[in-house]
Amino acid sequence: MSQPPKEERPSPPLRHIDQDGTAFTLLGTAHVSRSSAEDVGKLLERDDYDAVAIELCPARHHALVNPDVWGQTDLYRVFKEGRTTMMAASLALGAYQQRLAEQFGIEPGAEMRAAMEGALARGLPVLLIDRDIGITLRRVYRNVPWWQRMGLLAGLLGSVLSREQVSEEEIERLKEGDILETTFAEFADRNRVLYEPLIAERDEYMAARLCEETRASGYRKVLAVVGAGHLKGIADHLEQGTVCAAPERVIRRLEQQPPPARWPKLLPWLIVAVILVGFYIGFSRSPELGMLMVWDWILINGVLSALGVIIATGHPMSILAAFLAAPWTSLNPMIGASMVAGAVEVYFRKPRVSDFNHLRHDVTHWRGWWHNRVSRTLLVFFLAGFGSTLGTYIAGFRIYDRLIGG
Repeated sequence: MSQPPKEERPSPPLRHIDQDGTAFTLLGTAHVSRSSAEDVGKLLERDDYDAVAIELCPARHHALVNPDVWGQTDLYRVFKEGRTTMMAASLALGAYQQRLAEQFGIEPGAEMRAAMEGALARGLPVLLIDRDIGITLRRVYRNVPWWQRMGLLAGLLGSVLSREQVSEEEIERLKEGDILETTFAEFADRNRVLYEPLIAERDEYMAARLCEETRASGYRKVLAVVGAGHLKGIADHLEQGTVCAAPERVIRRLEQQPPPARWPKLLPWLIVAVILVGFYIGFSRSPELGMLMVWDWILINGVLSALGVIIATGHPMSILAAFLAAPWTSLNPMIGASMVAGAVEVYFRKPRVSDFNHLRHDVTHWRGWWHNRVSRTLLVFFLAGFGSTLGTYIAGFRIYDRLIGG
């Protein structure tokens, strides 16, 4: 009995563009698709290229070729330099891709690894054409109105912790569309302020980088492996040729980080001034009232910050540090209770090598954030700070309630 013919898999999304003497072959891939990694290998075997470009920045490239990169992280330095939120966001992005990859039994970025290994085997240069992930995340964050940022962070967290299964066939179908961006795809598709820095700007940036690299090195045939969501945008920019007229200028413009708003920096000092004025008025009326207000401030700030660390299952000394630090750090915006509690947590529960090795896997499930010492330290940092901030407002209202009631 004859077997029915095996259904052939659709051809991968490809675009061929000739621009200023260089032939670009753009391959659209899904970042967690087994077939995408196979497509890369087939193209490299079929044609001779001068170079292979991949949708990675140096930081993401380093993380891909060095899986133990998190093990080299100095958490205290991360706290001190104010990079905690960026680290948490990077972890969340990696965790989402890891969750999808585990469903399909393929490592995240397998198609990029296949491109790098194929280029190395043929002695071809690898071009890193994507914008630095830190710049992209900061431009995404700054582009979102402040009142929408909590919703964005909640959506990101939800996408990480969701256990909904996604079929590989669905991923393959998404490759045919114009927008395939893991993690933020759901938001970017309907939110222009996200689509612009996350996808549109990177389309233009990667097209400019391709032009810059080929102009500098004289490559005549380049394979570019990019996410399918960027395929059309990059191809359009290359065909129009505007980015190739002055690629360096385009790159500089898209690497600029928007200046932060001034009011978030001034607000903590304004709150401190309001609280100190309240203390002054209270002690002017009577020492007893002033001391009641001071105790309100200490207890409410300290208890709520310590409660945040308790929720994070922090070390007892971290709980004590948050309780003692919060009332005073709330009056000094230069340092926060979060940094104090986080530093104490690192001191008493120094992350082990195994914590860093299992970090990306552990954070794909909500329980793992409490199980892993690295992610738990981040929870201590954020929840101690959140408790202290909440305590500042509650205590402030309590102080002025006493003044009005008195």
